[in-house]
Amino acid sequence: MTGCTRRAARKGNRGVRLVLALGALAVTTTAPAAASAASAAGTKDAERAGAPVAYRMATDALEVHGTPAATDGPPLMPGDRTATDTIAPGGKKYYGVRLDGVSDVYVSAVAAPRPGSALGLRDGIDVSLHRADGTPCGPPRHRSFLSAGGAYPLADHAERRAGTDGPCAAAGTYHFVVTRGDADGGDPAPMPLELKYVTEHPPVTVPSPGNSGPWSSAPPPEPAGPAKDVTGGSGFNDAAEVRTGTWKDTIRPGETRFYRTPVPAGRQLFAKATFGNAPGHTPYVANGVRLGLNDTARGHVANRTDGYQGSPVSVPLAAPPAALGGGPPSGWYYLQVSLNFKAATGRSGAVPVTLAVDTTPARRAPASPPGPPSPQSAAHPAPDRPLRALGYAGIGTGTALLLGLGGWTLLARRPGE
Repeated sequence: MTGCTRRAARKGNRGVRLVLALGALAVTTTAPAAASAASAAGTKDAERAGAPVAYRMATDALEVHGTPAATDGPPLMPGDRTATDTIAPGGKKYYGVRLDGVSDVYVSAVAAPRPGSALGLRDGIDVSLHRADGTPCGPPRHRSFLSAGGAYPLADHAERRAGTDGPCAAAGTYHFVVTRGDADGGDPAPMPLELKYVTEHPPVTVPSPGNSGPWSSAPPPEPAGPAKDVTGGSGFNDAAEVRTGTWKDTIRPGETRFYRTPVPAGRQLFAKATFGNAPGHTPYVANGVRLGLNDTARGHVANRTDGYQGSPVSVPLAAPPAALGGGPPSGWYYLQVSLNFKAATGRSGAVPVTLAVDTTPARRAPASPPGPPSPQSAAHPAPDRPLRALGYAGIGTGTALLLGLGGWTLLARRPGE
C-alpha cells in the first residue's frame, strides 16, 4: 500500500469514527428528552387520575331538549330510564308529562355542576309541575348551590299525590318546569341536567306511633362492629349499596360520593359521616364538608354541612319516617358525602371518611312541657313556612334542623324543604 493510500485510509477511518461519535451523541441527547416527554405525559395522566370525579349520567339516558315555552316541550316517559339536557343561568326548560288520575307521580331533576366550579349565590334550580293552562300543581321546590367551591350536585322532584283535591288531580297532560338561578359572577356555562319521571301506587297505610310528628331526631346507638370497605358512586345511577352498619371510604376535594340504602315504610334513617385528617395543611373552609339525603324518587330530604380545616369532623342527619304523615316515599334512599374543593392545598390527597348508617322504627319525640310564650313570640308568632322565603340565599337545611326537633314536623308537612 502506498503512502497516499495509507493516508486516505486513515482519513476514512477518522470519518467513520466521527459519524459513530455523532450518532452516539444524538442517542444520548435524545434519550433524556424522550424520557422527559414520557414523564410529562405520565404526570398529566396522574393529574387526570387525581382530578375529582364528576357526576356520571346513566349510560342509557335519552337526550332531550326542553323548550322555553310549554306548548311544545318534549315528553318525558315514566320508568327507570332517565333523560339528559342542559340549562344555562337564568334559563327555563319545559317538558311534557302525561299523568293518570290514580298514581302518585314524581318528576325529578338533577343539576350537576363541574366539581370545584364557582357559582353565584343566587344560582340554583327550581322544579315545579304545571297544568296545561299554566296553573301550578303546588309551590316550586328551591335548591341552591351553597358557596363557591361547594358546587355539589342538586336534586329534587315535583310531585302529585293521588287522592288529593288539588288543581292537578285529574288525568291529563302536564308540564314539568326546571328554572335555573342567575350566575351573578359565577360560572356562566350551561349545566348538565338529568331528568326522571316515576309513578307508583299509593302505599298501604302503615301503623304509626301517632297521627303526626314531631318525630324523634335522637340517633340510636351507632352500629357495632368494624367498618367495612366501600367505594361510593359518582351519582344516583351507580350509588354504592350500604346497609345498617359502618362503612369506610376516601374522598378527594371537589368530589361527591353517592350511596344508597333501603328505608321501608314506617322506618327512619339515621346517618353520620365522619371526615378524617387531610394530608398536609388545609385552611378553614366554611361548608367544607356535607352529608345530603334524597328519597327514592330523588326528592330532597335533608342537607347538612359543617366547617372543615383538615381535622376530624362529624356531620349527622336524621330523616323523617318514610311514607308516614306526608313524609317521603319508602324505598332506596340516597346519601351523598361531599368535600369542598377549597379543602385542596397543592396536591392534597384523599381524605378518609366513615359513614354510619342505621334505620329504626319511627319514634315520636318526647313531649315538651308547655310553658308561657315569651313576649317576643306572642307579638310575632312564627310563620307556618319559615324556610320558603330563603330561596337561593344559600342557607342549608342543616341550619334549619338546628332549630330543634320541631323541624321534623316541618319536613313531614312540606317534603320540599
